[in-house]
Amino acid sequence: MTGRKVAAKPGDFSNDSIVFIVDDDPTVRGAICSLLMSVGQQVQPFESATDLLKFSLPAIPSCLVLDIRLPGLSGLDLQAELADAGHPIPIIFITGHGDIPMSVRAMKAGALDFLTKPFRDQDLLDAVTRALERDRKRRKIEEDTRDLRARYLTLTAREQQVMALVTEGLLNKQIASRLEISQVTAKIHRGKVMRKLAAKSLADLVIMAETLGVRGKLPQET
Repeated sequence: MTGRKVAAKPGDFSNDSIVFIVDDDPTVRGAICSLLMSVGQQVQPFESATDLLKFSLPAIPSCLVLDIRLPGLSGLDLQAELADAGHPIPIIFITGHGDIPMSVRAMKAGALDFLTKPFRDQDLLDAVTRALERDRKRRKIEEDTRDLRARYLTLTAREQQVMALVTEGLLNKQIASRLEISQVTAKIHRGKVMRKLAAKSLADLVIMAETLGVRGKLPQET
């Protein structure tokens, strides 16, 4: 086996992803840690849901392997707490009980997987791989959206107006009439919008407007 790592210490997250494990059974918790570390995955175990809530989750791709039945705050309760706190971390539930209603409730609340003990090592590894990939994609989308919004804010108020109308399908002549400007000026503003946002086509610009929630919403010029 290669790439074996020890469990992470709080604040020590040098790897590009981490798996949090919450299970009150030390044997199960240790076995999951060993399995994930054997494939080079960084892990952080917790004995209870309360312990994890006290922990500051790092800003790297991550997922949570969570026992659904825990003393005190249950796995389902922790799922709700994390959602309320704005932490959309992918959750893989594990349980020693074939509790279908719990499984349905967990999945409806956004759980990625639900594994019944004893589960195959490969099933858990596959679930963790899917969860980490989902979190990577989410973080990339959020980063791209932040960058796009920053570029959008470099537009002047008039350019934002032109963008709103362009992405609604209006032609330069119609935009000029709507904003009471010349057709040439409308075309110039349109070109600046495309350059500032690095849009390669009208379709690209429409997607950006949809992402920002500004399509068809004409801002007031200041």
